[in-house]
Amino acid sequence: MAEIQTQRLDGYRRLIDIARDLASTLDLDILLSRIVHAASEVTDAAAASILLYEDSTKQLYFEASTSLDEATRQGLVVPLEGSMAGWIISHRVPLRLTHAESDPRFRGVVAEETGLSTESLLGVPLITRNRVVGVLEALNRRNGNFTDADESMLSVLGAQAAVAIENTQLFQQSDLISEFVHELRTPLASLSTAAQLLQRPKLPRGQQQQIMESIQTETARLSALASAFLDLSRLESGRVRFWKMPFSVGALLNECRDLMAPKALEEKIQLKVEASEGLPLLEADRDKLKQVLLNLLSNAIKYNRPRGSVVMRAEARENQMVITVEDSGLGIPEEALPHIFEKFFRVREHEAAAPGSGLGLSICRQIVHGHGGKIEVRSKVGIGTVFTVSMPRLSSTIPRRGPLRDC
Repeated sequence: MAEIQTQRLDGYRRLIDIARDLASTLDLDILLSRIVHAASEVTDAAAASILLYEDSTKQLYFEASTSLDEATRQGLVVPLEGSMAGWIISHRVPLRLTHAESDPRFRGVVAEETGLSTESLLGVPLITRNRVVGVLEALNRRNGNFTDADESMLSVLGAQAAVAIENTQLFQQSDLISEFVHELRTPLASLSTAAQLLQRPKLPRGQQQQIMESIQTETARLSALASAFLDLSRLESGRVRFWKMPFSVGALLNECRDLMAPKALEEKIQLKVEASEGLPLLEADRDKLKQVLLNLLSNAIKYNRPRGSVVMRAEARENQMVITVEDSGLGIPEEALPHIFEKFFRVREHEAAAPGSGLGLSICRQIVHGHGGKIEVRSKVGIGTVFTVSMPRLSSTIPRRGPLRDC
């Protein structure tokens, strides 16, 4: 008995240390990783995972796991109805199962897609201020079955985790909003000035026309900024889901070229695609990758030189599909390259060349990283720029566009 009490005391001391650890970061990915590893530790479980709940869709999304990589998790969506995690959300109480695979709420789709079997399971709801944030699960206890003490420990950890997750999400939102408000000031100031000028009596017709054109330009800028901001906020908060399916990269490159051809023709820029017909299919979210490529193409045209060129290439490597967008444009100064993917960053030397929100490349990075890939840039002033997108070509999941009924 004394030994059990000592073990519990050690466990709660460990939870205090974990609470300090969770409070020390405001990076959501790092926080979630720490939570699942702590959950595995305090329950002696072989694996642990977090599913965050989105009330608008009534679905849960795998956000962190000790046993699934990011690229695999992105394809796993769990509905509220007909799943064990959904039952925990609906009832707001822990669930402990000794033989999980024999439970009627278990469908086994995750096991089929990942090769991971679920024997015992312990799950607790993540609740803060009477709002359900998600579910924290521990799977397959290493020694014996999950106990009352394990449930108590995971519940305490879950309460700490829910608060930490909410605080981190709120911080990220407030940080992004403050940057957004700062960026709004310039176009709003321009609109305010234009409105005051239009109120002047006997303003010449030519000046009126110029002011109205300025209003249209600034309004379009505000609209583009708002759209990009919403895209980025959804990506950073994890609310954007990547629906993976196999598709032809060559066909996608040609489609993007055709869409940007009128703009390239207007700027007298030559667009080319170089991709062999023997390329294997890529399994990814086609629409999101298309968004990345169109953004890179748009920049390559905007910041090019008269009668310049843009070339898109695709190459299949052992476990990657590598896509490059190369232009013969102005180039990016060396000191700006480390900041090129930062939110609202714009190359000072290029600001006069073309308007922009400074969010496009941040969105591209979020989409590529969400697939488990990477995006890189190299550039020389006066020579041109090359963006390289490397996407994982092999996936451990079966392509699917629907939710899973398994957890």
